[in-house]
Amino acid sequence: MWSTALLVLSAYLLGTFPTALLVAGRKGQDPTREGSGNPGATNVARTVGRRAGMVVLLGDVAKGAVATALGMTLGGRVVGLTCGLAAVLGHVLPVTRRFRGGKGVATAVGFVGVAFPLEALAATTVWLAVVLLTRRVAPASIALVVALPILGVVTGRPGSELAVTAGTALLVIARHRDNIVRMRRGDEPAFAADPRRVDPLVES
Repeated sequence: MWSTALLVLSAYLLGTFPTALLVAGRKGQDPTREGSGNPGATNVARTVGRRAGMVVLLGDVAKGAVATALGMTLGGRVVGLTCGLAAVLGHVLPVTRRFRGGKGVATAVGFVGVAFPLEALAATTVWLAVVLLTRRVAPASIALVVALPILGVVTGRPGSELAVTAGTALLVIARHRDNIVRMRRGDEPAFAADPRRVDPLVES
């Protein structure tokens, strides 16, 4: 029991790793005080540069992937899934930053990419399709996480695993509440046509 608790706690702390703050900080910038204020890859790309944004994206994906892989290796599949969810929770609600974290999409992708590779691939295809249709990242990110438990039902995943993916989806959706309000009003900005410009309100 104690070893499992330690693994889950470690996964949560890994999720709190401030990738965006460290990458942007090397350029003397703070993503929580610039752009949209979201410590995520999109905001770093907008305020620091696309290369920095890509580093943040890969780092945040790695947090979910590493936490899940370690949990599965050391504690089995159930522990691995719990660790993956804990890493997403750590990214979204980091105790080290007064529970003010990112939106959790990249870390969730790392988690499900290890735990549910087929579902992750299909969900990523859904994300891409929604981006191409709407030119908006927020609805695509929401569609991605909503697709995960649905795809789990299709592939016959057990109820406990469906509960984990549903919990992850609810967590990510909750972090997109401002985007959802804007979508309902019809004023959620489209992703910039110029790849050198990223609208801060399109963050996910």
